[in-house]
Amino acid sequence: MKAPLDPRHQKRQNLLEEIFKMDFLPQEVSSKAKEIYSKKKELDELIVKSAPAFPIDKINKVDLAILRLAFYELFFEKSEPPKAIIDEAIELAKEYGGETSPSFINGALGKNLDIIKSKGK
Repeated sequence: MKAPLDPRHQKRQNLLEEIFKMDFLPQEVSSKAKEIYSKKKELDELIVKSAPAFPIDKINKVDLAILRLAFYELFFEKSEPPKAIIDEAIELAKEYGGETSPSFINGALGKNLDIIKSKGK
């Protein structure tokens, strides 16, 4: 588990909470959360491709927020190594998700790691 005082982990925790909240009520959030949410359609398309057995409206809202954050970092931000992003997403799933969340997140993101490697990104 990540150190609770790691600033990158805390930043992701805050973003996750903001992204999660935006699914329920419009509210004031950080510019980064707005930027991520503005790409919701593209992110959700990536999620559907990564977990075709799970319709987007049936995915746990916490897991969905974690996947949106991770896919944003993997495909739009690209500032950290993919394995680090996936590891962080799994840690968030352990903290915030249900019993099966870490394995679901790992599977969905791991599938994309292969895509990223095959494209030479």
